[in-house]
Amino acid sequence: MLVQFLKSVAILNFPRYPSNSLMLQLSKGLMSICEIESTAIAPACDTTSGKRSEPGLSRSLTLLFAAASGLAVANAYFAHPLLDVIADDLSLPRATIGFVVGATQLGYGLGLVLLVPVGDLVDRRKLVIIQSLLSVLALLCVGFAPTEEVLFPALIAMGFFAVATQAFVAYAASLARPEERGAVVGTVTSGIVLGILLARTVAGAVVDIAGWRAVYLLSAAFTLAITAILARVVPAQPKSGPAVSYPKLIGSLFTFFLQEPVLRVRAILAFLIFADVTTLLTPLVLPLSAPPYSLSHAAIGLFGLAGAAGALGASRAGRWTDEGFGQRVTGVALTLMLCSWILIGLLPYSILFLVAGVLLLDFGLQAVHVASQGLIYRVRPEAQSRLTAAYMVFYSTGSALGSSISTLVYARWAWTGVSMLGAGIAAAALLFWAITLPKRMA
Repeated sequence: MLVQFLKSVAILNFPRYPSNSLMLQLSKGLMSICEIESTAIAPACDTTSGKRSEPGLSRSLTLLFAAASGLAVANAYFAHPLLDVIADDLSLPRATIGFVVGATQLGYGLGLVLLVPVGDLVDRRKLVIIQSLLSVLALLCVGFAPTEEVLFPALIAMGFFAVATQAFVAYAASLARPEERGAVVGTVTSGIVLGILLARTVAGAVVDIAGWRAVYLLSAAFTLAITAILARVVPAQPKSGPAVSYPKLIGSLFTFFLQEPVLRVRAILAFLIFADVTTLLTPLVLPLSAPPYSLSHAAIGLFGLAGAAGALGASRAGRWTDEGFGQRVTGVALTLMLCSWILIGLLPYSILFLVAGVLLLDFGLQAVHVASQGLIYRVRPEAQSRLTAAYMVFYSTGSALGSSISTLVYARWAWTGVSMLGAGIAAAALLFWAITLPKRMA
């Protein structure tokens, strides 16, 4: 019934415009999502022999995975433009308000270690649906939290279940054919990065209209809606291999990290690049909401659109990685991230410098992240959930560290200190990549 309803909405609300009309494209996109149920796993055909080859992942289901991943991860990033409002509402010190983001990232890190690996043990369809429903409960707790004693545990729980986004990545990668895996991961990861970036835009707009609590309550409603769609159209993926105990499953994370050099290098890069990005995102609301700019939260949230443009520009990184250019993509992207801080540091002179810097920084983040996942998933295709967890726990740790330290640095050394910190982290990432570059690439 839900599918038929969405079809009717697409037809009724999007009249027939010319073929190049944006509204017509939106209508086609909505109706294609409604047809996912019958085309979830797209058959592939060998054009030379006419024989059907290994099934792949349909474009429509890939986009659904991207949308669900973006919504799930956005829950962990809504707080960035809301920090000053939350601090005022709950009487929290401005210097330590970054711990609101840190608590969410702490929960995210725990979920990566304790929850994401379960995707290699059970049916991933059941796992993501249960996680999504529990996310709804956590979001409701955050939205109704009366004090910081309730807020921080609720934020940790919300972050813990937000790791459903990584389950979607591993799920999509496991359904894709090997030759298209990088492209599929790139598309789903684009949804994740867009969710991170547009979370600022949405949260900034909503808070000016209905307050910070409405942001989380609305997200709970949307999460419930998309969970209903997932429950109807996502294919089951029962496990047929030998059973593995949960302790051994978790222990294998550390085994993989010790045994796989690619995982070690890419995990440390993830730690550095996400620490770098949250060093910008977390304190950004403080100078922009103060004189001389005195921007509204809705206006501050629009900076997410600049980052989204950069992320979309880097969406081809997955295809480049499939073609063997993953290391080159990484080097160029890390260089751009370092250069972006020159522009970001010029915020006191013009806000346009900040816009350009955000675009470059988010472009670099997306490109490195997609290239890293494309390289990691080649290592052990049978253990993609655990590889995702081992890699992303460094992402979460870096995000938590950058969020927590940046507001302390801003309180002491203002925007100059934040810019120097961000540039230092970016330089460390570029240097680490150069040192660990395989000799044949050096």
